[in-house]
Amino acid sequence: MNEKVGDYISKVKKWQAEIKALRAILLEFPLNEELKWGQPCYGYEQRNIIIIGSFKEYIGLSFFKGALLKDAKGLLVKPGENTQSGRLLKFSSLQDITKLKAAIKAYIKEAIEIEKLDLKIEPSNVELVLPEELLAQFKKSASFKKAFNALTPGRQRAYNMFFTAAKQAATREKRIEKYKVQIISGKGINDCTCGLSKKMPYCDGSHKQLK
Repeated sequence: MNEKVGDYISKVKKWQAEIKALRAILLEFPLNEELKWGQPCYGYEQRNIIIIGSFKEYIGLSFFKGALLKDAKGLLVKPGENTQSGRLLKFSSLQDITKLKAAIKAYIKEAIEIEKLDLKIEPSNVELVLPEELLAQFKKSASFKKAFNALTPGRQRAYNMFFTAAKQAATREKRIEKYKVQIISGKGINDCTCGLSKKMPYCDGSHKQLK
């Protein structure tokens, strides 16, 4: 039990009983308790997985990777229309929490298992806004365009983020030119061409990170 969380709960005027009930359930599991973003937050091996959120009309238990939960009972809701990963359990009374105690425990247990397996959430297929410099290269080389489009969505996003991060057009052109061969070969931006390490970001084959 974290002292800061205890102090926070003691000062809460609304939902105090509900927060205490949720906290008691969460502390039955091997989770680290901290006060983050002004709310009780629970993590597994230093990775946030659940946070208690107090709102005007309800108290919520938010799962950071809730989209991966099976949600057989259909209790989880999206915090926002465009939310991709987070999911929320809403409660309007202490009775709600007591009634759903078994289900809450099942969700928590599954959330921990998801972290143990280190599962990731793939971003939804949002259309990329490609820089003009890359589009110009596509016009010059149909094979280059075909190779880029053949990459996985994740690899396309990674390249696009790196290219568009450059403020100057000349820098964007330089980056695109440098990665042409790697793109044509079907490799991602984090796939080292020298084969010795695949963890070096933006490796140019000599294990030097590009600036």
